[in-house]
Amino acid sequence: MDNITSAVTPLRQRMLEDMRLRKLEPRTQEAYVRAVRKLAAYLHRSPDTATVEDLRNFQLNLVDTGASPMTLNVTLTGLRFFFDVTLERLDLMARMHPVKLPHRVPVVLSTQETARLIAAASNVKHQAALSVAYGAGLRASEVIGLKVTDVDSQRMTLRVEQGKGRKDRYAMLSPVLLQRLRSWWRIGHAQGRMLPGGWLFPGLDPTDPLTARQLNRAVHAAADAAGIDKRISTHSLRHGFATHLLERKVDIRVIQVLLGHKRLETTAIYTHVATDLLREVIGPLEPLPPS
Repeated sequence: MDNITSAVTPLRQRMLEDMRLRKLEPRTQEAYVRAVRKLAAYLHRSPDTATVEDLRNFQLNLVDTGASPMTLNVTLTGLRFFFDVTLERLDLMARMHPVKLPHRVPVVLSTQETARLIAAASNVKHQAALSVAYGAGLRASEVIGLKVTDVDSQRMTLRVEQGKGRKDRYAMLSPVLLQRLRSWWRIGHAQGRMLPGGWLFPGLDPTDPLTARQLNRAVHAAADAAGIDKRISTHSLRHGFATHLLERKVDIRVIQVLLGHKRLETTAIYTHVATDLLREVIGPLEPLPPS
């Protein structure tokens, strides 16, 4: 947060306090402040002087300069917070609407490719972390947020504390995944890196967790080593978890719970990438099997 608290004006201080009151995540706060900075740079004056026409022209400028739909929507969300909450000027953003995001299906590795990827990770810690992302379907932030005490070998669960949406939930812990975590724990403990009640995947300093960027680098390095040229990230392992469970005929509502999705429609995207299910469908050009 240092980059958004330097040279703080009273107006920005008020916005920062409003975001703190609502306990917005640091990355969200940075994005919102960045949006207001963009507007101020465009106007060449204080953003609280913007008019409805100024905001309309600003959005047109973003479109004309090639801003992606995601960037547009994040910027509008930040401005909406600034004008609606901090300035209490709900009228200014009333005519500003987000743009529709293009629908894309996620890149999913096959089970064989996933096994090769995890095996190609450079060390046991990374192998275990990638195994958690795939074997439990966790987000990168949830993987690095795990502590040793979150592993419950009696109930065979992983406790995910304050996942996306600030929700706690339990994730599945398979026997194979438990075995890999124990292997990593023995090595990490022998190295003095596993502190009592500490991070399951510590960083260079054991008091700090592995970062999402470090984890993503490990995925890319493993993909290169395994000869996988698909464009993937840590989140691709979560996509694989859901898709492969669906292909194994696991009820989509169970997958929804395991992923921590609020809406079933979010989970339903995996029906578009479960290719094993597509192969089982008998096309209209094919002869029906004898009854």
